Amino acid sequence: MRLAGKIAIITGAAGGMGQASALIFAREGAKVAAVDLDEARVAPVVEAIRAAGGAAIAIGADISKTADVRRIVDRTVAELGLPNILFNNAGVDTEGKRSILDISEEAFDRCVEVNLKGAWLMTKHVAPQMIAAGGGSIVNTASIAAHIVASSAGYCASKAGVIALTKVTAVELGKHGIRANALCPGATETPMAREQRIEMQKKGLPTSNELIDRMGVLGRMAQPEEMAMMALFLASDEASFATGAVFDNDAGWTAMSGISVQAFAT
Repeated sequence: MRLAGKIAIITGAAGGMGQASALIFAREGAKVAAVDLDEARVAPVVEAIRAAGGAAIAIGADISKTADVRRIVDRTVAELGLPNILFNNAGVDTEGKRSILDISEEAFDRCVEVNLKGAWLMTKHVAPQMIAAGGGSIVNTASIAAHIVASSAGYCASKAGVIALTKVTAVELGKHGIRANALCPGATETPMAREQRIEMQKKGLPTSNELIDRMGVLGRMAQPEEMAMMALFLASDEASFATGAVFDNDAGWTAMSGISVQAFAT
């Protein structure tokens, strides 16, 4: 098993890529601390892992709050052990395709708080435990929206910040045996994507192949498991020489001259 003996913290684990990663990481031998805003929502993921013979705990927490992050770390260490893997996957897109002129200050702040500050807080408080464990791997979910205009100003800016944070983390923590890489998903069938599709339908915007065909050369959206497998590689020792890197997993979307989904909303 690729993560045998590893202990992983995964945020945003109640659904989508986080849920898929929690199940796959556990299948590959990791003990998993599955974190989400609502513990009740992430509990079924933990139950599924345990039913399959794995070890996992469910933690409800807001990763933008220092006290909550410390609680995540304390429970993980106490109940599972020192973490070797941190998958900063939790994220929000509070205003979807809303124009920079219309996005609210509250929505912009929440994007930055969860997507960027949350990843920083988790790294800040988990990294010392990784150092004590002898090193580890941090995987940050950024987005191709860090490269092209594929969502709101808050989301795009925060995800670009995640890439910068990843590079700083790699440079500063490499001497401690900690690697850090950014995963940039393309269009993926997640609860967030479904919510955005509903909003686009309400506005009369294209949501079928007319749009999907412009999201990459494969003519379809990714399944969460396809992103989880990339995260698995980056978390594992198979990626032992990869750090400070950005991995676009987007079916060639960004290779297509940066075609922007935002164009459909303006």
